[in-house]
Amino acid sequence: MTDQKNLILAIALSLAILLGFQFLFPAPKPTTPSGQQQTTTAATTSTASPQAPTTVGGAAQAPMDRAQALAQSQRVKIEAPRVHGSINLTGGRIDDVTLRDYRETVDPNSPEIVLLTPLGGPSAYYADYGWAPADVSVQVPGAGTVWTADRDTLTADAPVTLSWDNGQGLVFKRTISIDANYMFTVVQSVVNNTDKPVQLAPYGRVLRFGTPVTQGYYVLHEGPYGVFNGTLEEKTYKDIQDDKAVKNSTTGGWLGFTDKYWLAALIPDQAVKVDTQFLHQSDGEGRYLATYQADAMTVAPGQTVDSTGRLFAGAKEVDLISSYADTLHITKFDFAIDFGWFWFLTKPFFKILAWIHSVVGNFGLSIMIFTLALKLLFYPLADKSYRSMAKMKALQPEMVKLRERFADDKAKQQQELMALYKREKVNPAAGCLPILIQIPVFFALYKVLLVTIEMRHAPFFGWMHDLSAPDPTTVFNLFGLIPWTPPAMLMIGAAPIIMGFTMFMQQKLNPAPADPVQAKVFMALPIVFTFMLAHFPVGLVVYWAWNNTLTILQQWSIMKRMHVKISGGVEEGAESPVALPPSVARKKNGNGDAKAPANRKPAGRKG
Repeated sequence: MTDQKNLILAIALSLAILLGFQFLFPAPKPTTPSGQQQTTTAATTSTASPQAPTTVGGAAQAPMDRAQALAQSQRVKIEAPRVHGSINLTGGRIDDVTLRDYRETVDPNSPEIVLLTPLGGPSAYYADYGWAPADVSVQVPGAGTVWTADRDTLTADAPVTLSWDNGQGLVFKRTISIDANYMFTVVQSVVNNTDKPVQLAPYGRVLRFGTPVTQGYYVLHEGPYGVFNGTLEEKTYKDIQDDKAVKNSTTGGWLGFTDKYWLAALIPDQAVKVDTQFLHQSDGEGRYLATYQADAMTVAPGQTVDSTGRLFAGAKEVDLISSYADTLHITKFDFAIDFGWFWFLTKPFFKILAWIHSVVGNFGLSIMIFTLALKLLFYPLADKSYRSMAKMKALQPEMVKLRERFADDKAKQQQELMALYKREKVNPAAGCLPILIQIPVFFALYKVLLVTIEMRHAPFFGWMHDLSAPDPTTVFNLFGLIPWTPPAMLMIGAAPIIMGFTMFMQQKLNPAPADPVQAKVFMALPIVFTFMLAHFPVGLVVYWAWNNTLTILQQWSIMKRMHVKISGGVEEGAESPVALPPSVARKKNGNGDAKAPANRKPAGRKG
């Protein structure tokens, strides 16, 4: 019994530490360093190795808001099924993207999520494409180039073509299209009307100004990442600051920057070898670049060459990301969603929840139905475990006597306890099985709630309008009756309190620890978990409370059938349909002897 309690206690405390660690000690948020020297230059002067520019041209601008920055230049409007925005004709940049289907808050009238924003505005974030010349005397379009567009609006049915003549016999064109979701396709072409060949290397870039504020969870990646040669590499913004440039060469793959739910990723031609790099520049507010560049292409006189790349700028929806990986053959693009090391559990869990949601229309109900299904799946194992725990509870009076009898001889006490377990055919470790099963389920579900955008702003019932966010209520202002907003530590909502109560009730059904210190720790665990889980997604709290409730019902049913009192011991009255431990049966008869069956005469007597 002591071993069992120690194991359960160790598991519970380990779980508390794992959950509490990232709440109490979140990952340090990167800060933009100041005073460092810029480590890259605008372009190479070598004719043998063209390089994409790593700086942004143009004169310095006074700070302005986003609307003012958008008004600084002529633009081609973007009107796609799921995207609003515009393309900047100065530089030909895709620098204005808002997501039509996603809002900043649960209020449907709140502003659309802004993903990409123009240079000059706060936290500029945009993508551009171009050509790096082998001969620097060749003029190529840059950040200040003003393009000419063949139409005013880009739609899913009508691409836009930008054109620019360098005045030296080279005509550059950039055809931009967008599908019904978030995938831009950019086809760059060059027409050589000179009498000499030129060498140009196509490139694509995503630039992000300032260090974004991240959630700070160790189990959630936010920052630079990509797939190179079939391997996912994840970097933090601090990594890029320290390493200055992180380089790879790859055929197939992608790279970019991710937030919790949003992604801006460059996708080169999957059949072409490219050189990639992440780098950081600290001048001004600092900026991060994700770039790829293919080998230089020779454009003969009178010839036209082109290069195709893609840009994903949108929400990381599981099915959509997977479909792009399959239909566009983008190497491991589904890895853009961080399902973690236990993806073999996390991803199927999400698929099941999404399917249930398609039937019932509520992710909170989906979690409850999924939890019930898991309970039914593991019912035989859990039933055996809870029966063993019920027998242990019935044996507690005998165990207390043994501890009192051998209080000064711990070795003998343990020996007698083991003999009791063996004699009564009770496994003291069997009660750990439900906890061991619950832990991977808990973490997999936690990961699903944390990383999948489908859970974002998904309502349950009543006051729970977003399963991916903590319970918005708190007992410390009487759930909103008092006009006072408590500090974050005191945001203990109704759902965590319900969860803590179910955890307490479940403990009442378990055998109580004989060690008073352990008993006090176990009694404190519901309070500790109530405070910790109050700051976790409410969907996770719903799962935990519902799982506890199902466990209580299952344990209560088993103990009722076995005539085991919740407070310990065995009920008086009818015989249990399940065989009780002989020592308990003897105690029940009141004479120290097992009661003889009704259809059989007592041994040693003549009829």
